[in-house]
Amino acid sequence: MKISAQSDSRGFALIIAMIAVIVLSIMAATLAISMKVEMTLARRANSEQQLLWLGRSGVELARYVLSQEMQIPGEPYDSLNQIWAGGPGGPGETNSPLVGISLDNYQVGDGTISIKIVDLERKANINTASAQELQQALTVMGVNADDISVVSDSIQDWIDADDSPRVAGAENDYYQNLTPPYYAKNAPVDDLSELLLVRGVTPEMYWGSDATNHLLSTFQQKQKQLGVGASPGEAPDYPFGLVNIFTPISAGRININTADTNVLQMIPGVDAAMAATIIQQRAGPDGVDGTPLRSPSQLAAAGLNAQIVQQISRLCTTRSYTFEVHVTAQINGFKREYVAILFRNSPTDIQVLSFYWK
Repeated sequence: MKISAQSDSRGFALIIAMIAVIVLSIMAATLAISMKVEMTLARRANSEQQLLWLGRSGVELARYVLSQEMQIPGEPYDSLNQIWAGGPGGPGETNSPLVGISLDNYQVGDGTISIKIVDLERKANINTASAQELQQALTVMGVNADDISVVSDSIQDWIDADDSPRVAGAENDYYQNLTPPYYAKNAPVDDLSELLLVRGVTPEMYWGSDATNHLLSTFQQKQKQLGVGASPGEAPDYPFGLVNIFTPISAGRININTADTNVLQMIPGVDAAMAATIIQQRAGPDGVDGTPLRSPSQLAAAGLNAQIVQQISRLCTTRSYTFEVHVTAQINGFKREYVAILFRNSPTDIQVLSFYWK
């Protein structure tokens, strides 16, 4: 059968047309995707600014709540049952401006904010902790007795201004011989994660039972490989870590109305039974945090030794001054978490020490 030249040219033209249609379709799809990406980026840029203002609004709401909380008559304390801490509110809060206020999914314009406020006085201040308190904390954690003095002395050496190491501590001479070398800070801790640089402190010791949920930096992995601060054999499994009981920022005293049993046992002379008694006293007959302690001296009525009560009164308080605020802001399908540190001097003086996003 003979095929004409006209049929060949028409077939060739059909192929060219199909190729052109495919190319144009690809170009159209690429343009559509590009426009969609551009629109998404533009919307994200606009939402970023809105999220920032929502985050700042959340901090202002936290300041308002903490201000009102401090003015409630008959409640000269801060406790876990109060609204700022996510509790139902004490007796005095039922007639305060805080009635009905919600810290979860609070509507602000077209967005929402959820706020979590945590007082830092529920932990011990690492910068003011004495050798006795550090050793007590490490003992409660279950740290090997041979390592307690090393860690305790090294933390104090890291914080103090001089370059003279304590008996079991470490200063620049020790850290300069590590790979890579670095210097001891010789100044107060600003971020608690600095402790991961201190001689004897392992990631397991820092994070506790939550250590496996945190990825180690290359430097920390190198430290672990070198055995810096690690015990021979398998790493110990601590029930809690230094991050759970210490803070670098606080007024210095532990709030016995908000501290957990591990922090309470850091007080020299307080054991697990005494810590349980303190928590029971502040919980009240119904077993919830409903009858906060107004003063550490109230513990004398609970049968605690007078000398222990005196020790608690010296190191503890029932009022918190420093708060970490977490604000989760959401708008147009975008979400971001902001963190602020507040210091409350008085109901009219609540300072924002830092503000950043995670």
